[in-house]
Parts: sequence; structure tokens; C-alpha cells
Amino acid sequence: MTIKEKYGPLALIAGASEGIGGAYARQLASAGIDLILIARRKNPLELFAAELTTSYGINTICIQEDLAAPDAATRIMDQIKGHEINLFVYNAGNSYIGRFEEKEWQVHQEIAFTNMLTPLHLVHSLAPAMLAKGKGAIILMASLAGFQGTPFIATYAATKAFDQILAESLWYEWKNRGVDVLACCAGATSSPNFLNTNPGKQHFLAPKVQTPEEVVTECLKRLGKTPSFITGRANKIASFFMQRVLSRKKAITTMGDTTVKMYRI
Repeated sequence: MTIKEKYGPLALIAGASEGIGGAYARQLASAGIDLILIARRKNPLELFAAELTTSYGINTICIQEDLAAPDAATRIMDQIKGHEINLFVYNAGNSYIGRFEEKEWQVHQEIAFTNMLTPLHLVHSLAPAMLAKGKGAIILMASLAGFQGTPFIATYAATKAFDQILAESLWYEWKNRGVDVLACCAGATSSPNFLNTNPGKQHFLAPKVQTPEEVVTECLKRLGKTPSFITGRANKIASFFMQRVLSRKKAITTMGDTTVKMYRI
């Protein structure tokens, strides 16, 4: 059974114009699935949507929205009324790199809304129709940063831990009701957002940076088979070492030391 046959002809992707979200859009479009794409910047989103329509012959709808806004989910749901969405991907991520106290409260609040509260609201809004039909899928992008305290991206790491736990919990609640839920836990990925942080050279034992396409290919293969998973063999090995070999204190220290070195904090 194809992903279109299993979940239906229309998907909603938040954070969709580039990087991992763009890779989701391409792979779903290549499967013949129509797309509703959400992103903050209008022009790049519309250009990307037009390219997908030309390349794959699908229909696209663009929604310009700042997912950090407290009422973002409400506005999105208003705009998609009448559309039957059985596949929802929340990829958007918001972060800053630096000392926790050096950023004003608004920055932390925007990270919390983008990464945690907006996807929570959207899942809560979209799931009832999926459950009523006994058909649907929800993918939340989590992160290895959320597996332990990660200094200098503290709020981001905490919100990504929330996403993973939310997805895993709902996987159990809904696994026998026709709705598949998955937390995709990625490591460093060569998305524009990651590259724009200008990371320094990583430790020689650090896992290789994955491409967005590699992450998405793995994720779609695992959808419906597990509540969460770590992308990339090297990331799995690194996570095993951090979680099973090192003490919690040492794992947090390692993450902090690595971030200090990469970003010259």
C-alpha cells in the first residue's frame, strides 16, 4: 500500500519551504499527494509550491504564517476548513544559541510557541477528524538535543523533549484507532537553518551531518511502525553512548562542551 493509499490525497506541512520540511514536501509530492504548505516567508514558499506543481502535477495551497504567534494555530485551522487532512507533518523549529539569561523573555516565548504550543494546538485540532475516520498520521520533528539537558540551546532542547514525549504518548493512545503518530528525532542536518548558525568544526567522533532527504526518507519508512526513532546509524550509536554509557551529568557536560566549541561561546 502506498502512503497516498494509506493516508489519503492531501497533507499539511508546517515549516515547509526549505530544509527538512522541503524534503517532506518533495517526497510526498512525488507520491502524488496534494499539499498545504505553511511557512513564514511568502515569496520563497510560493516559488517552491509552484515548482512542486510543475514537477509533480500536484495541487498546492500556501499559507503564510508566523508559527511563533499565540494565535497561529487558530488562523491556520480557519484557513483549512473544508479540507480533509489525514497526514500532518510539523517540522518548524525555532531556536537561538547562547546563554539563557541573555535573551529577553519574548524570545523564549516564541521558541515555546513555535516548537511546542502551536504543534500541540494543531494536533489537538486535527486529530478528532482523523480518529472519527480511523485514518491518519501525525509526524512531529524532535531532536537529539531533547534527550538530555543541552546547554546554550536550553529552551529549544526542552521543547523538543516535549514533542517527543507528546508523540510517543499519542502513539499508544491512537495506535489501535487508525492514526499513526511518530516522533522523528534527528541530529545535525544540513538544512539552511543549521548552516546559517555557522557551526564550527565538530568533534571528530561527532555523527556525520545528515541531509534533509536522508532524514525524511527514514522517517516515512518508519511511520506506522514505531512511536519514535533516531535518524542515521551514527546518531543511534552516539545516542546509545550518551544515554547508556555516560552518566547523566557527563552527557550534559559533553553536550555543553561541544556547543561551546562549535559556536565559540
